[in-house]
Amino acid sequence: MSLRDPQLGPDGTLRHLLDLDRLDAAMLTRILDTAEGFTGVNDRSIRKVPLLRGKTVANLFFENSTRTRTAFELAATRLSADILNVDLVTSSTTKGESLLDTLRVLEALQCDLFVVRHGDAGAAHFIARQVDEAIVVVNGGDGRHGHPTQGLLDMFTIRRHKQRFDDLVVVVVGDIRHSRVARSDIAALVTLGVAEVRVAGPRTLLPAEVESLGVRVFDDLDTALVDADVIMGLRLQKERMSGATVPSGAEFYRTFGLSPERLSLAKPDALVMHPGPTNRGVEIAASVADGPQSVILEQVTWGIAIRMAVMSMIIGDRASVAAVEAAGAAGAAGAAGPAGPAGAARAAGDYAGGDAGGDAGGDAGDSVGHSTVFDR
Repeated sequence: MSLRDPQLGPDGTLRHLLDLDRLDAAMLTRILDTAEGFTGVNDRSIRKVPLLRGKTVANLFFENSTRTRTAFELAATRLSADILNVDLVTSSTTKGESLLDTLRVLEALQCDLFVVRHGDAGAAHFIARQVDEAIVVVNGGDGRHGHPTQGLLDMFTIRRHKQRFDDLVVVVVGDIRHSRVARSDIAALVTLGVAEVRVAGPRTLLPAEVESLGVRVFDDLDTALVDADVIMGLRLQKERMSGATVPSGAEFYRTFGLSPERLSLAKPDALVMHPGPTNRGVEIAASVADGPQSVILEQVTWGIAIRMAVMSMIIGDRASVAAVEAAGAAGAAGAAGPAGPAGAARAAGDYAGGDAGGDAGGDAGDSVGHSTVFDR
């Protein structure tokens, strides 16, 4: 990890989250462990903790993305932050005001954290360099460059089912060339030491020199799927394509769509993942997307915990967040079984005041480890 990484403070703690390819395995694991510690919040009678009470999170979305904005908004709400949703698609930036002018106005409103979604690669990095030192930035997706919280929630979902990464074969299939999700996923998988990352797709949808990312390239999806542990489908990014890069949806499905027959080539317990929204009958068969091996909806659920982890690690009370991380690490270490297992959820959930019978104790502050973390 470079000491010059703008994502890190002088003491090595997370300051911004801009991409994943410059974060080491230890930092990625810390984020996953902290997210594990927040999973129990979902089980509380009141699904809020006060770690960001008094903080203001501004969602700066320069392009539409209902899913990502909603996930960040819900995560901030559960951390008790105040939320400012700024629709920059139709705001003053389209009326002649420059981006820097808009940033200065938002700084004057004394926001603490900007979640930035932008159609241009590098936009989040640019904003992080321009804003006041008191403001931190989380990249909610920038052009074709990256989508770090999506990559993190994908890693979290995999770890909940497979527990470890070093013996996994992961297949990423589809429009890798235009996908910011693919870049973040591949960076995280390689950093976390996955045994093999395979990519498959039409050559027109693969980036130049894709092998330099640390992956093995397959022109034939059937071959790529043999003995796969995880299959990550991608949405065809038609809005970022120029020209006819794929003949048709039907042709894509015939050659690279994830059908039940193709899924049978992978291991029987292989996970099926997709960042959504899915194009059924093009990227994936409906029966596969809704089938028993699909964890697509789980990805949505765990996206809340991941975003809670990232925001709390950046602007939350460090002692409280460290306690959440420790609880999450203990829960993850004791995890067993494919469902994100009760042992892990209970270990973290109890510490958060989240399990049955613990709501009253945790909220009232009369149970050791509950209010000491979340109610200070």
